[in-house]
Amino acid sequence: MALNPFSTDQIITRLQYENPWWTAASNNLQRQELQPRLYFNIFYPLVLNTNINRACVLMGPRRVGKTVMLYHSIQKLIADGIPPRKIIYASVETPIYNNLSLEELFQLSMAATGDNEPGGWFVFFDEIQYLKEWEVHLKSLVDTYRKTKFVVSGSAAAAMKLKSNESGAGRFTDFMLPPLTFHEYIHLKNLDSLITPLNVNWYGSDRSNRLVTTTNTKEFNSHFLDYINFGGYPEFIFSAEIQSAAGRFMKSDIIDKVLLRDLPGLYGIKDVQELYSLFTTIAWNSGHECSIDELSKKSGVRKSILRQYLSYLEAAFLIQIVKRVDQRAGRFQRENFFKIYLTNPSLRSALFTPISFEDEGMGQVVETAIFSQWMQRQDVPYYARWKNGEVDFIRINRTTNQPLSAVEIKWTNRYFDAANELKSLLSFCKENQLTEALVTTIDKTGDKNSGSVNLHFLPAAVYAYNVGKMTIEQMR
Repeated sequence: MALNPFSTDQIITRLQYENPWWTAASNNLQRQELQPRLYFNIFYPLVLNTNINRACVLMGPRRVGKTVMLYHSIQKLIADGIPPRKIIYASVETPIYNNLSLEELFQLSMAATGDNEPGGWFVFFDEIQYLKEWEVHLKSLVDTYRKTKFVVSGSAAAAMKLKSNESGAGRFTDFMLPPLTFHEYIHLKNLDSLITPLNVNWYGSDRSNRLVTTTNTKEFNSHFLDYINFGGYPEFIFSAEIQSAAGRFMKSDIIDKVLLRDLPGLYGIKDVQELYSLFTTIAWNSGHECSIDELSKKSGVRKSILRQYLSYLEAAFLIQIVKRVDQRAGRFQRENFFKIYLTNPSLRSALFTPISFEDEGMGQVVETAIFSQWMQRQDVPYYARWKNGEVDFIRINRTTNQPLSAVEIKWTNRYFDAANELKSLLSFCKENQLTEALVTTIDKTGDKNSGSVNLHFLPAAVYAYNVGKMTIEQMR
C-alpha cells in the first residue's frame, strides 16, 4: 500500500461517515432536500445499467450540481431496492484518502461494510480528477470487477474529457452536465404554473404540440432576468446572499479555479494573466462576431497562442465557438470569422455586474442566454453573415447541407409591427426556400406574413424555455 499517514481504522471511519446509509435509514441521506435537476432522469439509467461493462463518467463545469446528482442517484438506488450496504461513495479530494488507489478505496469500503463479495456493488467516486492518472485506475477497476458498477464525477471538465477519450474508449460512458437551463430553473423554483401550451401550427404538428408559452409574460421575464444574472448554478438560485455578491462567489468558485488552477495544471499554461485577459474580453463581447486578429488586439494575447487558449476555454466548457455560413448556408473554406458565446450568461455577471432590462448590452446577453440552452444538442446552430446581412441562428441538415430553420434574436417589440424591416432574415429565407422563421421579442406573440415568409414572433424568455425543454426531450 502507498505511503499514507492515516491508519486503516481512520480511513474506514471516514468512509463510514461518507456512507451514512450503511447504518442509518435511507431518509438520512445527505442532500435529499435539494430537488433533482431534470437531467437526472437521463443520467440515472446510465447508473442503473449493469448489462454493459462500462464506468459512467459524469463531467461538467464547477458548481452545476454533479455531487448532488450522485447523491440523488444513491437515493434512487436505495428506493429501487438496492441494498444500502452495497452502495459506496467516496470523495477522492478528501485528504485522508491521499495516495490511495481507487482499488484500495474499494477494498477498504468492502471491509467497512463487512461484505467482501466483489459483485453487485454500485461505487461512486466524486472529484476524481484529484487522483493522478485516475483514468488508468478506473479502467483497471472496470476490467477487474465486471459485476460492479463504477460511477465517477469531476469538475475539471477539460481534463476529464481529454483523459476519458484517451484511456476510456470502450470502458467509459461520458455524461456532460451543463449549467442550469432556463427550463430547469423554472422547474426547480416551482414556477410551472407560469407555463401553458402554445396552440400554434408552427414547424409542423409534431413540434408545435410540444411548444409552450407563459401565462404571465411580465413575471416570466423577471425570472428570465434573474436566470441570466444568477441562474446557471442550482445552489445560487435559492441564495439571496450569493446573489448579492455574485462576483465574489461565482468568480472565486468557478472562474478563478478553472482559469488559475485547472487549465494551467492540465496544459502547462504559464501566463495565467494572459488567459484571464482573453476570457474577460470574450465574456464582455459574448455573441459578437470576431476574428483572430481582432481578438488578439482586444485581449492583448499573441495570435500564435490565441487559438490554443480558445481550445482550452472550450474544453473547459466556459465558451463555445460558433461557425459562420454565407447567405446560401455554405461553409467558408477559411474560417477567419466566428462567434464566441459564454456557455452560461451568469458568468458575465460574475466578472462585471448584473445586467438590467434597460442596459445597452441586454440584447447580446439575451442571445448568449438562448444559445446556452443548446449546449447538449447535437444540432448546435450556425450563424449566417454576408456582405449586407446577418441571421443569428441557422440550423442546417448536415446530410443535405440545407437550412432547416432560421431564428433572429431580438430584445425589442419593434419588428412585430415592422416585419418588413427584417431584411436580412427575409432575404436568407427566400434564398433558401424557407417559408417560415422565428423572431424573438420582449413580450409579443403572433404571426406576421412578409411576402412568401411567415414570421413567428415569440418572447425571448419563452423561446429560451422551449429550447431547453426540447433539448431534454431530444436526449431521452
